[in-house]
Amino acid sequence: MLVLGIESTCDETACAVVKDGRDILSNIVTSQIDLHAEYGGVVPELSCRRHVDVIIPVIEKALQEAKVTLQEIDLIAVAYGPGLIGALLIGLTAAKTLSLAINKPFVGVNHIEAHLYAALMSHPQNITFPCMGVILSGGHTALVRMDDVGSYTLIGETIDDAIGEAFDKVARMMDLPYPGGPQIEALALNGDRLRFDFKPGKVKGSPLDFSFSGLKTAVLYGIRGQNCNATAEQSKLSEQDKADVAAAFQHAAFKDIISKSLLAAKEHNCHTLIFGGGVTNNKTLRQLFSEQAPHLNLLWPSAGLSLDNAAMIAGLGYHVFKKKGKGDTFELQAATRIAF
Repeated sequence: MLVLGIESTCDETACAVVKDGRDILSNIVTSQIDLHAEYGGVVPELSCRRHVDVIIPVIEKALQEAKVTLQEIDLIAVAYGPGLIGALLIGLTAAKTLSLAINKPFVGVNHIEAHLYAALMSHPQNITFPCMGVILSGGHTALVRMDDVGSYTLIGETIDDAIGEAFDKVARMMDLPYPGGPQIEALALNGDRLRFDFKPGKVKGSPLDFSFSGLKTAVLYGIRGQNCNATAEQSKLSEQDKADVAAAFQHAAFKDIISKSLLAAKEHNCHTLIFGGGVTNNKTLRQLFSEQAPHLNLLWPSAGLSLDNAAMIAGLGYHVFKKKGKGDTFELQAATRIAF
């Protein structure tokens, strides 16, 4: 089965062709980093305009690279949420239009589920369920028990900022370019994580939930002092200061993620951790997990599948269609939030 996947949940416009849920024939991603960098984050209106401009060329390029025609496609899969409503509508409308034009079914895919499936696509070996899914991205942070592809139970999630969002905001405090994750990671390599005693927040009564808002505020105080002015200039921060802040912040955030992930895996008798989302690109995070969980099977997405992409949408869409036995109707609506 040839599946055409479409992804437009935030600031990447992507299209891919995947065979039988695994074999990636093409995976085209058009980034918008250049568009949003000067604002320090994604501007939804600008994101939508760019999606409209590039979505047809991206689809055409994916088909061309896969060496297939649109008429040879068996199924169209599209991320219908969660994400920015305008961006989602553009991808979903494109999928519905193609479905109508070539008389082939389409299915809506949960973007966050697809991030977890990306790791499964990267590791073809058979997996023994249950597994603990660890979602770490710019918009989402969650622990999910996976009993099979498509069968999930939410175990813990952030009550405020997502981990990737926290990285971006801390980077902005130090006047670093967007996106902040790679900037923080690079600086932390030369920083002293012991110089600042940052601690992540605790959620009362929910030991597996996350809270990064307090950690972000602690970093702000660490940079500008307890009586800080939110609009103060950053000129007094040396490069070493920035490196030390980055190292301490990253260590505190990752320590919290690792401890809760391992606790969740133990409580639910999971011997495999499946990671999804752009923050999983961080080499320090991967190294720390390997050091502290040598007894567990750690499945990371490959480099091309960790950030937002359409191959994971097409791959999961194959399973969604097989499970349903039919496509979705044209009444399917975009969803800014989707509960597990």
